[in-house]
Amino acid sequence: MKEYDYTEKKDTRSGFGDGLTELGKTNPNVVALCADLTGSLKMNEFKKNHPERFFQVGIAEANMMGIAAGLTIGGKIPFTGTFANFSTGRVYDQIRQSIAYSGKNVKICASHAGITLGEDGATHQILEDIGLMKMLPGMTVINTCDYNQTKAATVAIANYNGPVYLRFGRPKVPVFTPENQNFEIGKAVQLQEGNDVTIVATGHLVWEALEAAKILHDKEISADVINIHTIKPLDEGTILKSVEKTGCIVTAEEHNYLGGLGESVSRVLASNNPKPQEFVATNDTFGESGTPAQLMEKYGLSANSIVEKSEKVIKRKN
Repeated sequence: MKEYDYTEKKDTRSGFGDGLTELGKTNPNVVALCADLTGSLKMNEFKKNHPERFFQVGIAEANMMGIAAGLTIGGKIPFTGTFANFSTGRVYDQIRQSIAYSGKNVKICASHAGITLGEDGATHQILEDIGLMKMLPGMTVINTCDYNQTKAATVAIANYNGPVYLRFGRPKVPVFTPENQNFEIGKAVQLQEGNDVTIVATGHLVWEALEAAKILHDKEISADVINIHTIKPLDEGTILKSVEKTGCIVTAEEHNYLGGLGESVSRVLASNNPKPQEFVATNDTFGESGTPAQLMEKYGLSANSIVEKSEKVIKRKN
């Protein structure tokens, strides 16, 4: 079994900020827009170094999306920054009509996603954003797992032509992926080899999946662990290859089980090779105030929950 460890924890939003800073130095067409949350989105360094390419639009997220769409017409590559709730639910009409419909090259960068936003509570903890965004024709949806991967993804999407939704978070989480990784949009990453169960995870649940694999290993259960950083386009081939080997699958995400990664995987299985599946996700509910750790445990998004669902799905295939 491959061992994964970490020496530090960092928030994924800092990966976005540092990736944007790097782009500021290397790509003169990159511009940044923020809706009065520059510090929270870690965009201060870009603003300091390139004030002529930074636009503070204030608490006017819908206007920010319209401005971003317009900037693409002149060849600019706009990165918008605000909380995930305000990046999607508040401005869905503007994204649909002004960005997705005409395929504008806008990068919608969304921090503080999911329940790990924590104490700000249900009104800010969006758990349906992946579903909202993946259903827009032509929209690429990325949900990264740690600081290094978020930084790499931020740099990579600047070279991709088309609208992208990049989702990341607030809490400090283990940094366990390579520092100078090659981020390939739409290509899953195999983290662990196993024969008994496939675990595909995205975002903050990737580390929990690796922790679950350790527990399962001690129970003499081997898990295939796959990091799905790109939810759309989904790496169907990697998923199907793994499930053909293991015969069952668990999907894990910090999102409502309705409309998220799990449902995308269900569609792939139903269309190609139906196998037993269990979901680790929120159960059609809003969140509440609490620390990220408390909420992950309460809403069943922990390594222990992945272990429980893995054992359950294995029984279903036998």
